[in-house]
Amino acid sequence: MRTELGWECDYERELECGKRYKELLADEGDVFAVPEIYAHASGKHVLTMQFMEGTGVTRVKSFTQEQRDWIGTQILRLCLREIVEFRFMQTDPNWTNFLYNAATNRLELLDFGASREFPQLFVTQYVALLAAAARQDRDAVVDYSQRLGYLTGHESRTMLDAHVASILTLAEPFLQAAPEVYDFSDQTITERVRDLIPIMVRERLSPPPEETYSLHRKLSGAFLLCARLGSRVQCRELFESAIQKADFKGAGE
Repeated sequence: MRTELGWECDYERELECGKRYKELLADEGDVFAVPEIYAHASGKHVLTMQFMEGTGVTRVKSFTQEQRDWIGTQILRLCLREIVEFRFMQTDPNWTNFLYNAATNRLELLDFGASREFPQLFVTQYVALLAAAARQDRDAVVDYSQRLGYLTGHESRTMLDAHVASILTLAEPFLQAAPEVYDFSDQTITERVRDLIPIMVRERLSPPPEETYSLHRKLSGAFLLCARLGSRVQCRELFESAIQKADFKGAGE
């Protein structure tokens, strides 16, 4: 948190992250809009950006169900692209960072201060972990959790069960056995994972990978946003499409 707060206060870094994010989404101009950043009017303590005309997605009360589903789908699809393809993520899930522009029918994205890159090996193994969870392959979940550093191999049964349950719960929308359309208005994912945290804090033998904190914050925030909107999303299809693009080279298989 200390590191990321430092990033949030460094506008020169945020400028570079914003420019990079705009380049990464150059092929998504019909769905997402990233503001222009004016480097000549920016510095370490000032960031000057294009004013975006959209409204925070949770502030619009007149969305149809189709619009709610579309917004939730695009946000989750973007999260998967960030992890699997970009290995670069805007990790602040604050709902006010997602605006909807009715005139252009696009989602406008803000705030790149906490953006971060993820190492190739971490992403490869993390995606493999999610894929194992989607298959509900407990042994593979444990194996990849050890490779990533979540587990040492010497945990108590209580810790092992809590950790595996948390991963399976986080991956619930992507399970092969999940409904074709996942209804986030009924989800309790974040509550169930939160209930497991006291056990894992008490029983954990080593801290989880540092990259996990921001990644899970963003993923959980996206789930909560979809829940707030009442989105219905074809999560399983999104995940299967994403992992087809994943590079598993270096996963240790």
